[in-house]
Amino acid sequence: MEPAEAVQRAGEVADKVLQYRRDSSGWKVCRQSNGVSVSWRPSVEFPGHLYRGEGVVDAPPARVWDYIKPEAGGRRQQWDENVTNFEIVQTISDTLCVSRTTTPSAAMKLISPRDFVDLVLVRTYEDGTISSNATNVEHPSCPPQPGYVRGFNHACGCLCEPLPGDPGRTKLVTFFQTDLSGLLPRSAVDSFFPRSMASFYANLEQALRG
Repeated sequence: MEPAEAVQRAGEVADKVLQYRRDSSGWKVCRQSNGVSVSWRPSVEFPGHLYRGEGVVDAPPARVWDYIKPEAGGRRQQWDENVTNFEIVQTISDTLCVSRTTTPSAAMKLISPRDFVDLVLVRTYEDGTISSNATNVEHPSCPPQPGYVRGFNHACGCLCEPLPGDPGRTKLVTFFQTDLSGLLPRSAVDSFFPRSMASFYANLEQALRG
């Protein structure tokens, strides 16, 4: 991917994620537990759902970011049960890259291992919010590989937001908009994501305490 094209597309994706964050209309809560709320609304990018997770994490934004930031060999691989490997395929700038993520089987192996190739942008805002933003992309060095079903992320991201007056904690907002591909029952997909997102927050909190 040409750098100029990558920069433009990544910027558009980050703007979409920010729009999702600001638009409170149409969300339906599908799971609430331990202070974490997961909601959804129909995606306009594919025939599936856009999911939003919200929760307050007991750590400052910089520390939370250290545990979720997109980096090869980073902390996220150690605690996120939905990531078996994360690799950088192409570095475009210090805030923009192409990555490949592999995920394990799930839902009692009804969902087989997946891999995702994404354009990933890290963006920092004036209020101190740090975000990662991603969408699917094709890359010549990452053709579909045996043993994995190629999935496709549509505009998704994580935002680590400072809590005014409470510098020791972070509002973490996540957006997932993923086409898992394959002939999966709709019910299996619809039950997997809310449960998986709630586990994401619980496992992150546990890792931060450790």
